[in-house]
Parts: sequence; structure tokens; C-alpha cells
Amino acid sequence: MVDRLLTVQQVAELLGTGVRFPRRLIEERRITFVRVGRHVRIPESAVAEYIQINTVEPITVSALRLRAVA
Repeated sequence: MVDRLLTVQQVAELLGTGVRFPRRLIEERRITFVRVGRHVRIPESAVAEYIQINTVEPITVSALRLRAVA
């Protein structure tokens, strides 16, 4: 199965940001991208991976108690 390639604008909409943010991710090589001629496309799976890697889980109550004791 071939991954769908998204434009920078589409990625910005998925992330809820402006187009500058995905462009900066590309420039800093923090997300996988594909060059199609002079255009840049980002695989949909790369966006999902970026979101997964940068997702911060909430602190549980037991973790808070352990922190307070230490």
C-alpha cells in the first residue's frame, strides 16, 4: 500500500498550525519528506509518527504522590 503524500498546507491543517511550522520541520529534518520535482510532500504516515512521538501522556495520580514523597 502506497502512503498518501500531503502538501505542506494539508499537514499544517492536520496539525492545526500555520504553514511555517511544517516547513520548519522539513528544514530541520525533523519529519520525513519527499521531493517531487520542485515540490515537497510529506507522507501521511510521517505525520502520524510525528504526532505519536511528540505526544505527552498525562501524569497519573500515583506518579504525583511518588513525586511529593521524594
